[in-house]
Amino acid sequence: MAVRSARRSRGDVALAVVAGAFALAQLLLVRPGMGLGWDESVYVSQVASHAPASFFSAPRARGVPLLVAPVAAWSSSTALLRIYLAVLSGLALFLALRAWRGLFPARVLATAGALFATLWVTLFYGPQAMPNYWVAVGALAGTGCFLRAQANRFDRTALWGVGLSAALMAWMRPTDAVWASLPPLVLLVCVRRWRRPALLMALVGGLAAGAAEWVIEAYVSYGGLAQRLSDASRIQGGLGWNIAVGDQLRALGGRTLCRPCTSAAPPVLETLWWCVLPLLAALAAVAAVRARRPVASLVPLACAASAAFPYLFLIGYAAPRFLLPAYALLSVPVAGLLVHLVRAPGRIRRPLTVTLLTLALAGHLAVQFAVLEHTVRRTTAAHREWAAVAAGLHRMGVRPPCLVTGENDVPIAYYAGCSSAATGGHDANTTPANIRRTARHLPTATLVAPGGGPPGYARSWTPHRVAGLRVYVAPASVAGGRR
Repeated sequence: MAVRSARRSRGDVALAVVAGAFALAQLLLVRPGMGLGWDESVYVSQVASHAPASFFSAPRARGVPLLVAPVAAWSSSTALLRIYLAVLSGLALFLALRAWRGLFPARVLATAGALFATLWVTLFYGPQAMPNYWVAVGALAGTGCFLRAQANRFDRTALWGVGLSAALMAWMRPTDAVWASLPPLVLLVCVRRWRRPALLMALVGGLAAGAAEWVIEAYVSYGGLAQRLSDASRIQGGLGWNIAVGDQLRALGGRTLCRPCTSAAPPVLETLWWCVLPLLAALAAVAAVRARRPVASLVPLACAASAAFPYLFLIGYAAPRFLLPAYALLSVPVAGLLVHLVRAPGRIRRPLTVTLLTLALAGHLAVQFAVLEHTVRRTTAAHREWAAVAAGLHRMGVRPPCLVTGENDVPIAYYAGCSSAATGGHDANTTPANIRRTARHLPTATLVAPGGGPPGYARSWTPHRVAGLRVYVAPASVAGGRR
């Protein structure tokens, strides 16, 4: 008993080291002062004290605003928010890996954590106010707890873990939560020896509890659940048979959003790991079946495939963050395969395998960190341009309370402390007549990309140029700035 307790303690220390290194790497490699992106601005503005809430479109859920509220509700510091999220994401990774204790050895779980945590997309989105990482750790923890609860009917902790993990996923993105939970649901309903009413209630109850606010809001603000789902599908380009595998491949070079995804694919070295991943997953499944422990590997592989399916085959664009839940779920069986290869006996085979794997992993890490550095640098530059435009608006007299429309209106309005409005596109929430009326009593500006012209309501407004954008300021704003 004492030996087992000591092993568990050492295992927890190994997982804590991996999770701590992950949090520290975020703070060192993803600049805390990087500024907020477009989607982050929408989420944070819902609870921010210094900026009005941006338009909240149908696909979004309130999980991220509630997650960031402890900081964003009283501080406008992006650096402080990044530090808070980095620490929280490290803690979440530790708990998600710990949920698998007893299913795999600690060395496998630590390796799984390291594999997932060193992907550039994981490091980049860990400290961001975005839902995908949290769906990923929820899926990882929930699948581990599901397998533990299935193996031991008296494991109440695992049962609670299933419900809480499902609630976390649904709280962040209800549709993603359903896809990630589909294989366990099928097993619980369709396979007799897997049927556990308590486990089914925990999983379904967790999904329902996490999605409850989203469903209620659908009826209050979006015309009903069916209408919200329809609007969400339309905003995402219309869900249907769309093979986006190539789009995801082209996004791997550091494109945070590939829409439309018409650029060339990144260099082979940047995409090789992604092409090899399905092969590793297949080998992990074969190794698990041969070792007569298929369940612990096949279930997360099935959950990974289900979580990835809509983003590979049902939407017409790509973003690397969409596949974070799949990467998290794949990390455990792939880590099990790698540890098995390293520990395989043989005087020549084992040293050769260790050497080849070490070289491959070293190259893999070099590629991941190179893409991360490039992505952070480019993203930081874009966010600084938005901040420069916001500062220019203040100099022109567009200060809170105020309204910003046009090119990149959502993040720039957030930086300036203004409301944002759009008359078309996914975030349409007003009309030209409403903007004209607002401009009579509030400082108002319209942002136009280079080469574009102002909308009809802003043609008589005063033009300026700030950070590559043409800015048209309503006359009342100019008069206010002069005073």
